[in-house]
Amino acid sequence: MRVGDELPPLEIEITRTLIVAGAIASRDYQDVHHDAELARQKGSPDIFMNILTTNGLVGRYITDHFGPAAVLRRVAIRLGAPNYPGDTMVLTGTVEEVAAEGAELKGDDAAGKKVTVRVVGANGIGKHVTGTVTVSVPGGAEGVGRS
Repeated sequence: MRVGDELPPLEIEITRTLIVAGAIASRDYQDVHHDAELARQKGSPDIFMNILTTNGLVGRYITDHFGPAAVLRRVAIRLGAPNYPGDTMVLTGTVEEVAAEGAELKGDDAAGKKVTVRVVGANGIGKHVTGTVTVSVPGGAEGVGRS
């Protein structure tokens, strides 16, 4: 894993079910996430995905790539264009920083890595999410970069 490496893209179909289930799972009962008519009355063309669902999908993208031993340390995202039903969001990532982690405790050979990835999630109308994720990957972790 090196600075500049790109993670494989992940395409996510944006369905009504995904939007509503994500809102319910995160206890976000705002009507704009489940009631199309009320969303339209508030100026939106349809229901749209909430930030907690987006945050979860970004986390999934990173852990799918780095494997089950990876630990998310920091997720800093910003929303842009809404995710509406019927669209597709494509998550992409680029490694911005790689640093040894725990070398002073474990010795260089066993040290894990702390990796920071710039993430972008784009849909048909623009960038839905942008930000960075920092993840710890234990030394010798299997499946690193496997997605």
